[in-house]
Amino acid sequence: MAHCAHRGPLQVQRPLYPEGEAVCHIAILHPPGGVVGGDELRIEASLESDSHALLTTPAAGKFYRSAGPFARQSQCLTVAPGATLEWLPQENIVYAGARLHSQTRIDLQDNAHFIGWEILCLGRPAAGELFTTGECRQIFELYRAGEPLYLEHGRYTGGEAMLDARWGLQGQPVTATLLCAATRPGLVEILRAGWESLATTTPPGELVTATQLDGCLVGRYLGPSTARARQLFTVAWRLLRPMLLDRPACPSRFWTT
Repeated sequence: MAHCAHRGPLQVQRPLYPEGEAVCHIAILHPPGGVVGGDELRIEASLESDSHALLTTPAAGKFYRSAGPFARQSQCLTVAPGATLEWLPQENIVYAGARLHSQTRIDLQDNAHFIGWEILCLGRPAAGELFTTGECRQIFELYRAGEPLYLEHGRYTGGEAMLDARWGLQGQPVTATLLCAATRPGLVEILRAGWESLATTTPPGELVTATQLDGCLVGRYLGPSTARARQLFTVAWRLLRPMLLDRPACPSRFWTT
């Protein structure tokens, strides 16, 4: 890692090199443990040509009830030609009554590589808390050479009909997206086969699918559990990494701390 700086509560933990010097594993930590209305978190990362970084978080992001102001989270990640970024954060949990505007934008240059995901939990299902009030605006965008490969703009308002409708979230609190900048044939079938091995433990109402777009593989999850979303996406990452990055899967040590 050539340069690292932080200001305010966000901290970049000491980089690790479990795969040797070629791949840098980094965790971004928010020590206060949660974000309240009016807070703003901004993360900017730039990978130089032919570098390789795995960025993650050691714990879920928590966004608390707000009396009015939005909490804002901006994540801008730029990947130079020949570089590889793996963006594998843990989930964002949006408490009932919270107001959040979250934006993640990944800009890939030329032959840069990317595998990453975003996991969102509305409310706290483990505590029986539904997202009955509040607002969450989530943007997840992937570009290559300035051209969009994938644009996801979600807006969720607590208590609205869309949260329970069949054409919406169907009463499920967790929605997640996996993106991989790849065009290799057969990836959708490989992911589906990998996920079928976990089908015996499928929770009621869970939906998981994969689609190949122009220049981008998309995996989607809708269901009751962030742990389940991470499990499915980690299986996908374990399958995709050796094929597309020519490296065996090496889970981050930060996930077990």
